[in-house]
Amino acid sequence: MSEPGVMPEDVLGGLLPPDRAAERHPVAVIECHEEIPCDTCRWVCPVGAVIKPSITTPPRVDWDRCTGCGTCLMSCPGLAIFMVRLRGEWADVYVPYEFSPLPRRGEVVAALDRMGEKIAEAEVVLSVRSRDGTGMVAVRVPREAAHVVRAVRAGGSR
Repeated sequence: MSEPGVMPEDVLGGLLPPDRAAERHPVAVIECHEEIPCDTCRWVCPVGAVIKPSITTPPRVDWDRCTGCGTCLMSCPGLAIFMVRLRGEWADVYVPYEFSPLPRRGEVVAALDRMGEKIAEAEVVLSVRSRDGTGMVAVRVPREAAHVVRAVRAGGSR
């Protein structure tokens, strides 16, 4: 990695979904390229859209099979899975959220990049917790930020 926790640009390009897939419905974006023994995402995917030939092979997504259910996002112990839905000039970006309380639908939050820097204010369009307490928040951002936003911070104007 070029910076701690930040994907190198040459690796990142191959992990982003084609627009045609993300325009149909949300699709998973897995920003995991470490060869570590983890395959939770593959096991939890109900449609077999996560491709991982071995336990240490970095996962990839078959975007034609991905339904955007979010199960992989909410199951990833490394917080390396996001979802993107492109909608005209806007994008909905789904991110894991580990804090309480969850931001509520309609709330304005800070949209953060991979380094945790605020790049925009965004409206929360979805906020859910799984049965095990894992949180997921989706925010609406300008389309050009779809593959940049990777976290949110409540209290958008800070």
